[in-house]
Amino acid sequence: MQIFKSQESPITQKSYTRADWQGGYKSLTQEFDYWIDDIEGEIPRELQGTLFRNGPGLLDINGQSLHHPFDGDGMISKITFTNGRAHFRNRFVRTTGYLAEQKAGKILYRGTFGTQKPGGWLANIFDFKLKNIANTNVIYWGGKLLALWEGSEAHRLDPYTLETLGNEYFNGVLSAGGAFAAHPRLENNCYQDGGAPCLVNFSIKPGLSTTITIFELNPAGEIIRQQTHKVPGFSFIHDFVITHNYCIFFQNPVTFNPIPFALGIRAAGECIKFQPNQPTQILIIPRFPKEGQEKIKILETQSGFVFHHVNAFEVGEEVLIDSICYQDLSKVEPKSDFRQVDFEASSSGQLWRFYLNLKDGTVRRELIDGRCCEFPSIHPANVGRSYRYLYIAAAHGETGNAPLQALLKIDLQSLERQFWSAAPRGFVGEPIFVPRPGSEKEDDGWVLALVYDAAAHRSDLVILDASDFSKGTIARLHLKHHIPYGLHGSFTSEVFGEI
Repeated sequence: MQIFKSQESPITQKSYTRADWQGGYKSLTQEFDYWIDDIEGEIPRELQGTLFRNGPGLLDINGQSLHHPFDGDGMISKITFTNGRAHFRNRFVRTTGYLAEQKAGKILYRGTFGTQKPGGWLANIFDFKLKNIANTNVIYWGGKLLALWEGSEAHRLDPYTLETLGNEYFNGVLSAGGAFAAHPRLENNCYQDGGAPCLVNFSIKPGLSTTITIFELNPAGEIIRQQTHKVPGFSFIHDFVITHNYCIFFQNPVTFNPIPFALGIRAAGECIKFQPNQPTQILIIPRFPKEGQEKIKILETQSGFVFHHVNAFEVGEEVLIDSICYQDLSKVEPKSDFRQVDFEASSSGQLWRFYLNLKDGTVRRELIDGRCCEFPSIHPANVGRSYRYLYIAAAHGETGNAPLQALLKIDLQSLERQFWSAAPRGFVGEPIFVPRPGSEKEDDGWVLALVYDAAAHRSDLVILDASDFSKGTIARLHLKHHIPYGLHGSFTSEVFGEI
């Protein structure tokens, strides 16, 4: 592994092999429960709590390959830190679809992103039932551990055993099948609630026009505010940002042709088409609208595609938003193999800052970092407010599109970069910043990230000093197996595990 104080990288040739990268897309069928004893370095004793991760654990059903990894069944991994030790447990979310397919030993459902039932179009025609795969995020809020998938309701889990307890409807506010997105934002200090924490989330109901519903939850996990808006056009929105006063969504310029999906020819994700000549629309919705205030304000910026945002905050009449932007959205082709993706032919995500002038309705943007990057993380207390440091997974090389093999820290004031790389045979997932208890410095804490080690076909959890990557890896916890490439996760100071 390499550690640098800048973006300079000594590896000039390709930093990975396709075969190494592909190893992280093998299913993990076994569920584990053990103390992690194979450790390089030392786990900080101050690091107390539980790291939860979610992602597709199965990339096939009894040997029948899925067409897209995002169609895989959700598997929760849990690493509990207590008294300088760490305990691992993983368990699949027992959704209705997971149980049915495991019993049948074959694919029974169409996937959102590309997977079709065996049997061609005749087996899929007019079948609009999608499996809730619960595979995108996992959060602990209001005394409940929730596995999230943006297309439908959350699943509640036991935070100790990871047993699936059932669907979560928030005291009947949501109905069966009602969506609860996978990218909630936690505001640490909500002035509307007297300074109490508030969880903000949304749901999307796409169509010829799109319905956006915003939920705000108190620390008890109760939905205390809810508002619904309709916006013109089809929306493919995965993430959003909040400030003290606004919820902000980027409506990417895409269209959806439902006919091939209805006829069983293509999956839903294969019917989405990017519109490069159309602008990206930015939807600004007041969280606490005042009498006479616009319910929604729509601004426009250059065409592009955004999966993930870093953060947003207000400065006078402007809202600043930091986001990972792609030049376009790569198409999911019906007969393609995601394991054979041509990285060089696809656009990479880059870090941009958008300046939204609410007074005159203009938008300008500037590039923060041109390195291929994804999965940002910041200090949780700074969500929705001005901040200085961000952590993000990145490619090893400075230019071009490639798998994520490194972690990058960016100081937004000095623009200094710190860089840690697992290349050539390591591949990283989303970093999570964990503040040191009692610390007052924004970057005083640790960065936790899962790294797939292709040489050993296993995953490691690495712990870095968030203030200084040049110190190297504080601890590297070797798991007994690999974890397939995941999506999102969270950390709580609650200790859910063996003591």
